[in-house]
Amino acid sequence: MIEIQRTNSENKDFIDLVRFLDADLAIRDGEDHAFYSQFNKLDQINYVVLAYEDGKAVGCGAIKEYEPLVMEVKRMFVLPECRGKGIASKVLQELENWAGELEFEKCTLETGVKQPEAIGLYQKNGYHFIPNYGQYEDVKESVCFEKVLG
Repeated sequence: MIEIQRTNSENKDFIDLVRFLDADLAIRDGEDHAFYSQFNKLDQINYVVLAYEDGKAVGCGAIKEYEPLVMEVKRMFVLPECRGKGIASKVLQELENWAGELEFEKCTLETGVKQPEAIGLYQKNGYHFIPNYGQYEDVKESVCFEKVLG
């Protein structure tokens, strides 16, 4: 059974999972990794969701305010051996619920074209493509999504 927990970016389990995420992204992103990693600092994240299976942290995600009424989804990851169980969707749903409770109206996010499973996850969960925003505006390896909450 999957247990979902809300916490913050100081949580050791979150920090450990993010290390695995960053190692995976370093391989996928190659030479572009330094560009992306500058936007993924943990010190600006106050809203973290962890997924536990049999007491072990197996997945995570976070949200941070991007602009008034808009939360940005960050640091989504599930351990490779735990994928295909719907864990990422549960984490994402909890992040959306939390954003709604905080009176945000939508969630936005960026992912990479080299992450097809992430693209599939967001589409399956009701996110739609939007023009690349902010620092990703002219980055051809990025794709951006948005979902109106409610």
